[in-house]
Amino acid sequence: MKLWSLLVAIGLFWAGLAQAEERIALVLGNSQYTAVTPLDNATNDSSLIAASLRTVGFDVMLVQDATQVEMRTAIADFGRKLRAAGPDTVGLFYYAGHGIQSFGSNYLLPVDASLTNAADLDLVAMEASSVLRQMASARNKTNIVIFDACRNNPFEDIADLNDNGLAEMKAPLGTYLAYATAPGAVALDGLEGNSPFTASLATAIQKENAPIEAVFKDVRVDVIAQTQGFQTPWDTSSLTQDFVFKASKPLTAEEVAESQLWDSVKGSEDPVQIMLFLRSYPDGLFHSDARQVLSVLMQDELKTDEEEAPVVEAPKPQPVPDQEVVLMEAARSSGEKADYQAYLDAFPDVIFAELVKIEIAGIEAKEEALKVAAAPQAEPEPKPEPETVVLPEPEEPLPVFFAEPMKEGVPEIVGKTILEAANGSPLFPPIEGLPESMWKDQECKTCHQWDRTSLCTQAVTYLNQNAERALSKQHPYGGSFKRNLRNWAKADCQ
Repeated sequence: MKLWSLLVAIGLFWAGLAQAEERIALVLGNSQYTAVTPLDNATNDSSLIAASLRTVGFDVMLVQDATQVEMRTAIADFGRKLRAAGPDTVGLFYYAGHGIQSFGSNYLLPVDASLTNAADLDLVAMEASSVLRQMASARNKTNIVIFDACRNNPFEDIADLNDNGLAEMKAPLGTYLAYATAPGAVALDGLEGNSPFTASLATAIQKENAPIEAVFKDVRVDVIAQTQGFQTPWDTSSLTQDFVFKASKPLTAEEVAESQLWDSVKGSEDPVQIMLFLRSYPDGLFHSDARQVLSVLMQDELKTDEEEAPVVEAPKPQPVPDQEVVLMEAARSSGEKADYQAYLDAFPDVIFAELVKIEIAGIEAKEEALKVAAAPQAEPEPKPEPETVVLPEPEEPLPVFFAEPMKEGVPEIVGKTILEAANGSPLFPPIEGLPESMWKDQECKTCHQWDRTSLCTQAVTYLNQNAERALSKQHPYGGSFKRNLRNWAKADCQ
């Protein structure tokens, strides 16, 4: 068993500090048109998208039923806000409402738009390219433009304005353009409060760690299915960087430690290590995964034992292999000491007997702790800390070098080099309640091949400003050994 590797893995911990990017969105939704056909759901769609974007970190400017002046003002304010935010900002523009094309250009209609001649279109509507110009002027890294604006053509009776849908636009560098439907086609307004495109998009945005390309692909598949092929969302991209709407929640320090430990043991095919992991994190992120791996390992081991069992004369009566599985599953499901003991009584010499003994010892330790906690007792005297040999404290931490004896710490490490100490024996258990027979007097070099490179990798983690918790933990030699490693890392592991 590589128990020392468990000691090290449990002791390691670091947390990365992620700098959150600034995200700014302008969401426009026009429904209450005065001179053309009103739309039932455009403002509903804008409200839905605004709410969805806020949950993934966007600062949203929501404008609804806007006149031409209000639309121009909102778009100008949006551009100024993007430019002030800096080059690392993500900009997003969403529009739901009437939109038309003329001579290859796209126009978004304010609610007060009134038109009798195609020549006046750019005087009463907003050219979509003006939005792209505002966003491009910010020179920010990522821009996203979404049009759910092809519900129908309100000016189809006007000459030169009889084209359906929007024309395809060229995406400026770093821009993702998405349309509710293909160029020249019409999108549905929807019958249940929202358009099919926007309803699907609001949900897809919430998928964790999904690249933007995958988000809109999922939307396309969903809308095609909803509309039975009538509507096909369209997109084009000139993005130069990856983007996800919703990143997974940052792990806590304990979750980082658990993840590191799980990565180190999940492929070991050693049921002891999996059992120890479950003991350390009984309600952790990987609890179900660990249980499943352990179950497979147990089944494989039992099957192997059955196949390779030697034939002997006059064998003693043994329970059928299925009974072993049943008893173990019952014990693992209940977690009761009596069930583990029943398994041990029936199978005292099988491979999992040692695991069951560990579980029983842990249960007994918890029972004893509960008894002690329940019993009235005098205030315990504080346990003295291990004696520490410390030279007079200098203004700066004492330098530590790989091949030179350490000068500070508990007696077990003072006078030893880093490698000599790392290959010694732990002073403290890796897991509370773990029997001493599983860790005391164990030598690291019999379980883990430490070398200068791997020790330096560990030492560097203690330079992180969030490493104080790791430095205070009492294993393998207490915090003093880890502080020596940190000072060694400060000298570039010389």
